[in-house]
Amino acid sequence: MELKYADIFWPKILDLYGHELKSIDLFNSNKGINIINGKTIRLPKLTVGGYKDHDRNSITFNTGAYSNDYEDKTLDHDRDIEFGIDPMDVEETNKVVSIANIHARFEKTQAIPELDCYTFSKLYSEATRANATIKTDALTAANVLSDFDANASSMENAGVPLSRCILYCTTDYKTLLKNAEGVQRYIDISKGNGIDRRIHSIDDIGKIITVPLERFKTVYNFTAGYAVDATGKQIDYILIDPEAQVSRVKYSYINTFTPGHDSRCADKYLYQNRRYNGTFALDELMSKGCIIHAQE
Repeated sequence: MELKYADIFWPKILDLYGHELKSIDLFNSNKGINIINGKTIRLPKLTVGGYKDHDRNSITFNTGAYSNDYEDKTLDHDRDIEFGIDPMDVEETNKVVSIANIHARFEKTQAIPELDCYTFSKLYSEATRANATIKTDALTAANVLSDFDANASSMENAGVPLSRCILYCTTDYKTLLKNAEGVQRYIDISKGNGIDRRIHSIDDIGKIITVPLERFKTVYNFTAGYAVDATGKQIDYILIDPEAQVSRVKYSYINTFTPGHDSRCADKYLYQNRRYNGTFALDELMSKGCIIHAQE
C-alpha cells in the first residue's frame, strides 16, 4: 500500500469515465426465473407433439406425446474484497482515503467494469457452447451492412423478435455502420440545430449500446480484479435477444465497520464488499437468438 500525504491540497476525487454498467438490460430479462436455495436453478424443458389428421368416423382423438426434462444452470462468479482503513490515513490525506471515496472508486474502477467483462465474456462462451453463430470474417464499410442484413434475416427466419433484440458493439463497429456502402443519408440543417449522425437504431433493432473495448473481450483473468487474458480476443458486436439468456446477481453485500467494532479490525475502519453472480444461456433460445462477431 502506498499513500501520498500532503499538508494542504484539494481533497475532491476526480470522477472517471465509463463507469455506467452496459450489460444492465441482460439482468432484467426473464423476470420469472429466480435463483433460490443454492447456486443452481433448474429450468423445465417441456416438449409436446403436434397435430395429427382427424378421423371423422372416430369418436376419439389422436393421442399426443409429451415429455419433460430439466436444464441445470449454475452461478459461478463469487467475489469479495475488504479494505482496512487506518483513521490516521483518513486524516493525513485530507479524507481522500475514506470509506466513501474507496467505495466510490472501487465501484467505478473495479466492480462495474468487472461485471460487464464477466457478463459479455460469459455470453461468448455460452453462445459457443450452445452452437450460436460466431463470426470472424473481417468487417469493412463494404460488407458491414450485408453482414447486418444476414444477421437480421437469420433471426427473423428463426422467429426471433428483432424488436426485442439489443446490439452491443464497439465504437469502431458503429463507425463502420455510419459509413457503410449502400446506406442512404438525409441531413436536414435548415433548422440550425446542427448535424446529428448518431445511430440510435437500425431497421427493427431498437437499441444499440456501445461497450468500451476493455470490457468487450472473449476471455478474462479474474485472479486479482479483472484483466484481459492472453487468449482473449476483441468482440466487435453481440446481437442478442435478452430472453435467450439469464444474468443474475444472487447476493450483494456491502458493509462498513467503525474502529473498535471487533478485535479483528482494531482501530481501523473496515469496508467489505461481496457479489455473487452468473450468466448462462437458455440453450435452445441462445442458438437462434444470439450472433457474435469476434476478431481472430
